[in-house]
Amino acid sequence: MTAAAVRPFEEDDLPGAASALVEVHRSDGYPVEGVEDPRAWVRSDGVVAAWVAEAEGRIVGHVAVMRPQGEDAVSIWIEQSGDDLSGIAVLARLFVVQFARKYALGRTLTEAAMAYGRDHGLRLVLDVMSKDTAAIRLYERLGWRKIGETAHTFGSGQTITALCYVAPA
Repeated sequence: MTAAAVRPFEEDDLPGAASALVEVHRSDGYPVEGVEDPRAWVRSDGVVAAWVAEAEGRIVGHVAVMRPQGEDAVSIWIEQSGDDLSGIAVLARLFVVQFARKYALGRTLTEAAMAYGRDHGLRLVLDVMSKDTAAIRLYERLGWRKIGETAHTFGSGQTITALCYVAPA
């Protein structure tokens, strides 16, 4: 295996992906909701397709394409575009552990999800917390366009600004 690679998620990847998620939460505070059950968060019911990143012999990243589940980015995009819900999916659960970011795996994972969206006739949208500036830079470099802002509520009534994006056509 090369130093780093991205491939489709397999069920055997769940423990490694969950472990990487816990590591990312410790270093970056992502996801803001916490990781009480990291396996369930990685493998939630809404996942349509997912990929993992491997580096140095372990799972170090993940991304998913998910069915819409009431995200503000979805409703904002529908309002702006007139697109039908059936043609929209959400890029979600993107994370890469700190030591592996030198391999540009966030970009490769995002590009895999974008290719899936194009191949399946889905327009991808996402929301990203305003604090996650590296992720925002990545999406913008890949041509994602900001379509709005919202307040993301989590925990015991805490809120943080989230930016909503749509993938390039």
